[in-house]
Amino acid sequence: MRRSPALLCSLALLTLPVVAHAADDEQLWTTANVTVKLGEKWRLSQEVVARFSDTRNGLYEIESNTLLGYRISKKVTIWAGYTHDPLYNSGDFTVMEHRARQQVTFDNLIKIGPGTLSARLRLEQRWREGIDGTAWRLRPYVKFVLPFQEGKKTALVLSHESFIDINDTSFQTVHGEERMRNLIAITTPLSKSINAEIGYLNQHGFRPGRPDTSDNVASFSLNFTL
Repeated sequence: MRRSPALLCSLALLTLPVVAHAADDEQLWTTANVTVKLGEKWRLSQEVVARFSDTRNGLYEIESNTLLGYRISKKVTIWAGYTHDPLYNSGDFTVMEHRARQQVTFDNLIKIGPGTLSARLRLEQRWREGIDGTAWRLRPYVKFVLPFQEGKKTALVLSHESFIDINDTSFQTVHGEERMRNLIAITTPLSKSINAEIGYLNQHGFRPGRPDTSDNVASFSLNFTL
């Protein structure tokens, strides 16, 4: 219990926007995710994310993620799948990106006071149509969920994700940590099978030799479990 406030403060600080020497953008991200139980061990997940940007004049990405998961234990699940990711500018299509995705999730890994810590390690291989090269990227992620009341599911969510570029291509040019996402949100159940999350996300992009970027994102998601 004595460690909980320190961890909570540390995670909260991570969610603050990094604005010094950064070019700002105001964005909106909307997400819908459906997870279907295919049996005792198997899971199928379908997620669609639509992203809108002020500086890019509207829609700039529709990310569709399809994953098949296998539960190794109550807390550990391995996943593999495909991401279909068309990119846009001012609502006009620019380029198609394809990704292979593999990940392992650790659900409710550690209990810290009244909250729980979860984690995920994701590996991606990225291709863009008409552009040579395969871009490899690692995405470690950690999330802390703190219920407002004991035994209730409405909770504060704090998360951090880093994007670490393993190699360089013509469209992946930052070797090492290329960006990080820090989120503070409220999650609450709407029904037995539907959960909503709304919050603020800061996406900070590292650009060696150029000003960093800082995207201020209003984030809204609906999660369905069937």
